[in-house]
Amino acid sequence: MGGKIRVLLADDHVVLREATAELVDHQPDMKVVGQAGTGEETVAQAKALQPDVIVMDIAMPRLDGLEATRRILKECPRTRVLVLTALDEADHVIPLLEAGATSYLPKTVSLNELLDAIRATSRGESVLPPSVAAVVIRHLSGTRQRTSADELTPREREVLCLLAQGYTNYQIARQLGLSIRTIETHLTHIYDKLNVGSRTEAALWAQRKGWVSTE
Repeated sequence: MGGKIRVLLADDHVVLREATAELVDHQPDMKVVGQAGTGEETVAQAKALQPDVIVMDIAMPRLDGLEATRRILKECPRTRVLVLTALDEADHVIPLLEAGATSYLPKTVSLNELLDAIRATSRGESVLPPSVAAVVIRHLSGTRQRTSADELTPREREVLCLLAQGYTNYQIARQLGLSIRTIETHLTHIYDKLNVGSRTEAALWAQRKGWVSTE
């Protein structure tokens, strides 16, 4: 990704949002392109600004973060969503990841952890605290047991392994010498076979199988 990471901040707590905006804007590789205090505003600004990363709160008025994420990623598939929430129930992560969110962090993280997470999320890498990752793994273990690695074709396995390493669709296409449309078709088949709803779930599935390192 060339240039600065374009960030949209979505949180109904104005003081926290503005403090985060100041922090992000002081980074040489980031730029805040918009701020929103409601879910509806977030959706509208995402469509207008096409940010690289949205730092999204869950509990917002006039549309919560979950539904906002669903609507945004339907219209803006290249945008990544990093959920930053005060809610400590790890089970919230499953529907958010199924909606397409890339990362999920509690608001108790340090400022440096947040900045690192924005950078990782912009690259398509999933950032999850250990407690949340454990919930996701248990969920995958309970619902994917019938899924066999043999159901994936060799090419689909290649695509999945690159996805799990954080490659974008464009980078996967270049790596394998295929068109982006072909990669998108492979991903659709992978998601169907694994019965997952997002890149993050697919990546975690590959990590659980030991196909890629979790470090």
